[in-house]
Amino acid sequence: MSNVEKKLSIEERLALVVFNVDEEPHIIVDVSKCDTCDLKPCLYVCPANLYTLDENGKIQFNYEGCLECGSCRVACPNDAVKWNHPRGGFGVQYRFG
Repeated sequence: MSNVEKKLSIEERLALVVFNVDEEPHIIVDVSKCDTCDLKPCLYVCPANLYTLDENGKIQFNYEGCLECGSCRVACPNDAVKWNHPRGGFGVQYRFG
């Protein structure tokens, strides 16, 4: 198989992504609503793994690596995620190699 035909892994594809991070977050998570959520689907649907649990079982979120797919907003049963597109010139830039 030539290099052109080689399939890239998810990790290899994500390595091609470039971010221009805005100091103003485009996603705001009301973690107080996360405290009442038993399923916490955000931990499983975010392809960039930006949602994690701290040592106390509380949701932690990091917007800087967001792939702007909106999965977290759609999956959240408690409407805890307020999601907008980043301001012009900011956000993810996909590079297809």
